[in-house]
Amino acid sequence: MRTFIISFVVVLLTFTAQAQDATKKTSKINWLSFEEAVEKNKKDPKPILIDIYTDWCHWCKVMDDSTYQNSVIVAMVNKYYYPVKLNGEEKKDITYKGRTYTFKKQGRRGYHELAAAIMNGQMSYPSTAFLNKDEQLLQNVPGYVKEKRFEIILAYFSKENYKNTSWKDFEKNFKSSI
Repeated sequence: MRTFIISFVVVLLTFTAQAQDATKKTSKINWLSFEEAVEKNKKDPKPILIDIYTDWCHWCKVMDDSTYQNSVIVAMVNKYYYPVKLNGEEKKDITYKGRTYTFKKQGRRGYHELAAAIMNGQMSYPSTAFLNKDEQLLQNVPGYVKEKRFEIILAYFSKENYKNTSWKDFEKNFKSSI
C-alpha cells in the first residue's frame, strides 16, 4: 500500500509540474514581426498592436516584466490582436506598402524609420501603437502603462469601441477583470 501511495504522489507531482509548464507556455504573448502581422492580417483581419521598445529602455523592460505578463492582458492581446515587437533602433530594413523603411544613424544611436513614422517622430519608449484591421494608425500610447490601465485601452481598440463610444464614457463604464 505504501508503494502505491508513493507512486501515486510521484505521478501526481509529475502531472502537476507538466500542467504548470503547459500553462507557462500558453501564458505568454505570441509576439510576431511586423511583416508576419501584416501577412496574417491579409488572411484574417484584426487589429495590430505594436510594442515599440529599445534594448536600453528601463521602462520597456518593466512593461515586459509586469503589464505583458498579466494573464488578463496576455489573453486579450493574443485573442484580439496581432501583437508586434518593434525595436525602435532596428537595423533590419522593413518594406511596407511599397516603401522600404531603414535604420537611420543619429548621434550615438539612431532610429528605425518605421518606428519614427508610427510615433510621428516623437521617439518615446516604450510606446504602444494600435492599428485597425485596415492597418491605419488609430492611436500611439507613449510610455509605460500599468496593467489595469492597459486593459481598458486594449478593450477600447479591440472591438472597435472607439467608433461608437467616447473614451471618457468607455473608461467610466469599463469593468476590469484585473
